Amino acid sequence: MSNPYHNNPLHGLKLEVLLDEIVAHYGWKTLAFAMNMNCFRNKPDLDSCLKFLHKTKWAREKVEAFYLYRFKHLPRPDDRQYALPPRERIIPSEQKPRAPVVIDMSAPAQPQNKPKSKRSAKAKVSAQGNTPYKSRDVNPRVDDDKPFDPWAASR
Repeated sequence: MSNPYHNNPLHGLKLEVLLDEIVAHYGWKTLAFAMNMNCFRNKPDLDSCLKFLHKTKWAREKVEAFYLYRFKHLPRPDDRQYALPPRERIIPSEQKPRAPVVIDMSAPAQPQNKPKSKRSAKAKVSAQGNTPYKSRDVNPRVDDDKPFDPWAASR
């Protein structure tokens, strides 16, 4: 039975060799710009980056995905394969590595699609003035005859 991972460039590749290859080609500053990770930005060296990447799964997967899709310039996988970690993805045999992607550091940084917290959404809406949320200085109680005392015992 043949190995389904034989076409994956990460198959049998140690993290140290992977990091050596991308650092030799791009350099630390370009990697810091492209991946936005502190291990490439603040006093980068091979040993500290390897230590960090071995400890943190998300960072290792980010570097491995960078290696596959920017350094080896493979086409993006389908949704089912994309849900898997990069080392477990099956690369079709017709897909071959190409020349690395050129990273332009003079281009503006692309915004990352991070979900906004509910707190920042509330603050943004309340700043516009049309919010259903009441500010702290408004009396939240229905009793209009008694003044609001936040330090009083609850009823």
